[in-house]
Amino acid sequence: MSLPHIAAIVASVVLALVMVFQLLLAAGLPFGRAAWGGAHRVLPTRLRVGSVLSAVVLGGAAWVVLARAGLVGVDSVWVRAATWVFTGLFALNTLGNLASKSAAERYGMTPVTVVLVGCFGVVAVFGG
Repeated sequence: MSLPHIAAIVASVVLALVMVFQLLLAAGLPFGRAAWGGAHRVLPTRLRVGSVLSAVVLGGAAWVVLARAGLVGVDSVWVRAATWVFTGLFALNTLGNLASKSAAERYGMTPVTVVLVGCFGVVAVFGG
């Protein structure tokens, strides 16, 4: 198994865990201190909707990284571009997590996004 394959699988597992977390937030579980700036223990409706939408986007990111690594679907120019876009988005998300007032977000979610940046970067550069 190649490095991009391993990176894509690691990214997909991490993304699946974050998707579950977002869906638990959307369902009203009291984990809000670790997301969306940490201002709410239980998210208000608008942020719950945002968590559902985030889960959908994260699922798309998982498909993209797996496709770029050649593990699902077809690698294409669109998939290559999307891999770089997600790499950049996760890098920006890392900065947001670092700047968060929420300790749970800073110390819990920052490492998650750092792993995603690294995995997506490997797959973006080396492909499948």
